[in-house]
Amino acid sequence: MKTIAVIPARMDSSRFPGKPIAMLLGRTMLEHIYKRVTMSSSLDATYIATCDEEIRRVAEKFGATVIMTANTHERASDRVAEAVAKIDAELIVMVQGDEPMTHPKMIDSAVAPFQDDPQLNCVNLVRNIDNEADFYNANTIKVVMNQRGDALYMSRQPIPTLDKLGFMHTLTYKQVCIIPFRRAALFNYTRLPPTPLEQIESIDMLRLLEHGYRVKMVKTEFDTQAVDTEADLARVAKLMALDPLLASY
Repeated sequence: MKTIAVIPARMDSSRFPGKPIAMLLGRTMLEHIYKRVTMSSSLDATYIATCDEEIRRVAEKFGATVIMTANTHERASDRVAEAVAKIDAELIVMVQGDEPMTHPKMIDSAVAPFQDDPQLNCVNLVRNIDNEADFYNANTIKVVMNQRGDALYMSRQPIPTLDKLGFMHTLTYKQVCIIPFRRAALFNYTRLPPTPLEQIESIDMLRLLEHGYRVKMVKTEFDTQAVDTEADLARVAKLMALDPLLASY
């Protein structure tokens, strides 16, 4: 099964303009993500999808293959679908351009379930939240799941409630934005009308959930922190400083 990764990136972030090319431990954040993604043994190719010439220039300098897209996309999934329209691949892994702590084995874990389940169309990684401040942070997308590990809902608000057990005794999870789609499912996503909760929460996966589609969540034990603000970038720099994976690229 031919599998590719696409990293959507844009300069126009309301919370952190220009964040893909923000410097992190001597490299742009985008370069860290690209180098780490390409180390996955599950991938046949990796691309960056952007509508910004500045990102294209930076990415090509560190050796990335860049696909230019329209500047009208509100959802990263729609940008990725445009980017892969002419690429032959059965499985497309979207890796958000704000996940610099991505580990290649996270991608391997995310795509593995497709080998055994021909009905599976979309997977998200998920990790337990071990910091109560992150649980209340609107930039952290919280996930609640059913007993099979499929997403029930995702929100920027703190879910589930802590009223009964408190944070230390409640299972809380966050979305990690490494999201494989089967090709047909990705293009089906783009044909589905945007949904009210998707727009309210600004979360791609809610479009699928609101239309009744299954999104399987796969747990990862790798520590990860998305970058949504400059404060996040400083936090990630401390977390990554001693990461042995850095020496690999």
